[in-house]
Amino acid sequence: MKSNYSRFIWLVVLMCALATGLSFLDRQVLSISIIEIKDELSINDTDYGLINTSFLVGYAIMFTLGGILIDRFGSRRGLALSVALWSAATFLHGFADSLYEFALFRFVLGVGEGGAFPGVIKAVVEWVPKKNRALANGLAIGGSAFGAVVAPPLTVTLMDSVGWRGVFFIVGGIGIVWTIIWLMLPQARSGKSDLNDELHNNTMDVPPLKRQLLSLLKSKEAGTFILIRFLLDPIIYFYMFWIPKFLNETRGVSLEVIGSLFWIPYLALGVSNIFGGFVSDIVLKKTGDVNFSRKTVMGFAALLTAAAIFVRYTDSVGVIILLLSLAFFAHGLWITNYITSIGDTFGRNASSTVVGLSGTAGALSSLIVNPFMGVIIYKFSYNPLWIYAGVMYSVAFIIFTVAIPNIKTISNSQSIKKHKR
Repeated sequence: MKSNYSRFIWLVVLMCALATGLSFLDRQVLSISIIEIKDELSINDTDYGLINTSFLVGYAIMFTLGGILIDRFGSRRGLALSVALWSAATFLHGFADSLYEFALFRFVLGVGEGGAFPGVIKAVVEWVPKKNRALANGLAIGGSAFGAVVAPPLTVTLMDSVGWRGVFFIVGGIGIVWTIIWLMLPQARSGKSDLNDELHNNTMDVPPLKRQLLSLLKSKEAGTFILIRFLLDPIIYFYMFWIPKFLNETRGVSLEVIGSLFWIPYLALGVSNIFGGFVSDIVLKKTGDVNFSRKTVMGFAALLTAAAIFVRYTDSVGVIILLLSLAFFAHGLWITNYITSIGDTFGRNASSTVVGLSGTAGALSSLIVNPFMGVIIYKFSYNPLWIYAGVMYSVAFIIFTVAIPNIKTISNSQSIKKHKR
């Protein structure tokens, strides 16, 4: 009987992985299909930049709001609404005929996807016992990397057969099917749930933190998690937005070769999301020390990100892809245990809100920093950015260790007492 429950838990985790995979698939379809869309609808590079900005604005707003709403209403309804909204927006892309329609649908896509990661983290906290949560989080968020791997070949294949509009119709329809299946699953830990008392007790082991947003913003722990994302998210956007341009302009790599190789770092990212959670859970089971298990993996990951510094010293495309794969692998180890640490600290009542707040901080930071990246590259070179990417994870780890010397659950009563001082 217990194994049946275990299989059901991992089915929920699989659905979460599919959700994050769809989120990255849906956002990347446009980046590939835009090659045909630009010619057909006369959308220039400036217009395309505006379309992408519309997505980031919606994404930044809804990351926090989505986290708050999902903490209030649970992952079942919250994640279903999120996936349904962004899938509908993706579907509507197929009807777009102008810059403003694309910008509107892209904004709605960002609003929907803003609830993706808070939703899946909430589902993991609701369903999975603490001893398995790092692996579950790795699987759940690792789906995004595999979505990024699948997006280019799938989009190109579909475009050849159904055109760019058909791609949006098909991909959006997949999300609607996901939503229907998700709503067919029973609700976690309700009184009428099919789950047994043991699972109920395991997922209720984290006392609640004050839900109010103001209280969270006053929390040193929440502030630390938010600051870390603010410092590190621009690195990921640098990788996504600037590496193809770097390879083409500074190393003379053709777009065809870039397209045939750039999926490899994303595959490394997806593998490390899962591996980082697996190792962390193994260490936790052997030591019983949440703080040691999470920070051991994060500390190793921070050191491994230094591989990015050496990109500037090589002209070999193969070596560059290897170094980038190491950097992406390190990020996967880091982000899985970072997000799991949020769940360890804030539990089922506030984890999605903190994930949302930190995600918004990262998106806003990227909106601010990315234009300055262009200035730095134009006036100097890519070198300062490679150094930042290779050093800042270690800086963030030091901040994390000093500010939160021991990862532990914060109860509601502890939070109130702390903030009254």
